[in-house]
Amino acid sequence: MPSQPLIVFVGAVYPSQYSLLCSYLRSQKMADAWFMTTPGHKTKHEAQCDHLLSFQPDGKIVGPQSYYYSSKVERSARICRGVLAALKDFEKKQGRKIDLVVAHSLWGAPNWLYGEIDAAVISYIEFPSYLAHGWDAAYPPDAAQRQSDRNTEMLHFHQVLCSDLTIVPSAHARSMFPALLQDRIAVQFEGFDIEAPPHASTAPSSNKQVFTIAFSARDLSSAKGLETYVRLVDRMVREGNVSNTRFLAIGDPTAATYGYEQQWVERKYQGKVTSFRDHLLKVYPAAEVIEFPGRLPYAEFAQMLSSVDLFLYPLRYGVANWGLMEILARGGCVIGSNWGFIPELIQNDVNGLLLPDNDDSWITAIQQLRADPARRARYAQAAIETGKRYHISAVAPRYLSLFERAMAQKRAPLL
Repeated sequence: MPSQPLIVFVGAVYPSQYSLLCSYLRSQKMADAWFMTTPGHKTKHEAQCDHLLSFQPDGKIVGPQSYYYSSKVERSARICRGVLAALKDFEKKQGRKIDLVVAHSLWGAPNWLYGEIDAAVISYIEFPSYLAHGWDAAYPPDAAQRQSDRNTEMLHFHQVLCSDLTIVPSAHARSMFPALLQDRIAVQFEGFDIEAPPHASTAPSSNKQVFTIAFSARDLSSAKGLETYVRLVDRMVREGNVSNTRFLAIGDPTAATYGYEQQWVERKYQGKVTSFRDHLLKVYPAAEVIEFPGRLPYAEFAQMLSSVDLFLYPLRYGVANWGLMEILARGGCVIGSNWGFIPELIQNDVNGLLLPDNDDSWITAIQQLRADPARRARYAQAAIETGKRYHISAVAPRYLSLFERAMAQKRAPLL
């Protein structure tokens, strides 16, 4: 094998969670790395990226497929048929075999690669299904969603069985798979290129006129804990604990979520309320003090994060979020849930605070941390160090070790 393995990352969306890794491996000459995406994304980004390839899906992959209950199976087939043909064509042009394909389980869909190409195959699976992931019982999925979940599990379990290795973003995600499959799954959270501040601020809060308490997530959803945040703000306002306080909820209230609250809102309000956020503000009217800046350009988003004194991250469900890492790596002081994947990133009373699902505990902790700037600064400085451990320069060698493990498995499968 040449000194640099030939690796192709596959995903219908670009940029994606592995596009930075692909570029880094290539720039550091750790691998001959390429990213294969759809023609539209290739055309849009190829002027800034010299290692994009394209595949042509076998039909439409956005929107409904022909049969709702097996839509992900059908979409995966359309994707993988195009990916397989494109990979074979790429090998001919390169004059050498691909050593490894790293494919997103749904948007890179490796299901038809097994036995058709000589390359080792890694499947990245975020979580096996929404059934395993969980959802708020107050906003349940309908029967059709529950039934289609089974087909998603079928796709993912098949990939774990057939791939040379499967990667998931957290140990919590791996725990969602059947015990019989977990030995075939490795845990690795993605790498980031977030510019950390040199040190955390130690300025006492009394020097500031306003103390900012924020929630930040890509989607303002039930799963990320928006309802808990809104409920806590509502209570603080009603109890009069908001002097010189600014409340922010950073994120897109219209973004697709990891749950079914939007379906529930549509059924309940019949178009009179358009988002889960708006529903919550009807239930918790005192929380109307919260500012919702909406989806922001990245530079503006990063600047806003730096203005926050205390972040609340009351996650309900999830398996790993880049949004939390953005906060930590930028030196944010965080109170987070003490369940799910959060304890994999936050060590209690070291780089943040972990609390149970109890409003009294959160209110007390907010008050204590507001009054203790030195403690906030200590958490923030430790959070910066956490972010450094997940910088792409630190994470890329770990990925390369996993890639070498998958290629070795392909060469000499274990019984």
